[in-house]
Amino acid sequence: MTLHARSITLNSPEETSALAARLGAELRPGDSILLEGEIGSGKTHFARSLIQSLMSEPEDVPSPTFTLVQAYDTPTSEVWHCDLYRLSSVDEIEELGLSEAFDSAICLIEWPEKLGPLMPETALTIRIKTDPNTIEKRQLTLSWSDQKWSGKLENAI
Repeated sequence: MTLHARSITLNSPEETSALAARLGAELRPGDSILLEGEIGSGKTHFARSLIQSLMSEPEDVPSPTFTLVQAYDTPTSEVWHCDLYRLSSVDEIEELGLSEAFDSAICLIEWPEKLGPLMPETALTIRIKTDPNTIEKRQLTLSWSDQKWSGKLENAI
């Protein structure tokens, strides 16, 4: 499998939201996005914007930091938003039912390194970095090996 990568600079939270919405329009059940970055880098903002763009009626999308998983029914698919920061073992991930969701839902995973061997090989990884000089600017590095992402990203970026 060939690893592909692309970097994007987003100059504002609005640009981040717009990219998330365009990418959301390309997603289908079985698509997973792994969101990497430091605390406060914008992972939840990106996920929230993507989820809200898929909803027929906008609703609040809280961070799943304490609930671990928030699931949303959208016209496209069920969407799982997971924050794995507080998990300590892969066994806990199995208990959440996440392995099944990888096949049947759109999954947005914050702190994906906690997945260990359960990390889906077909996922898109988005690494978000803040710009030390401009609080609102973000550098995104997108990486993938599954060819399906090339077409989805071409339409979204």
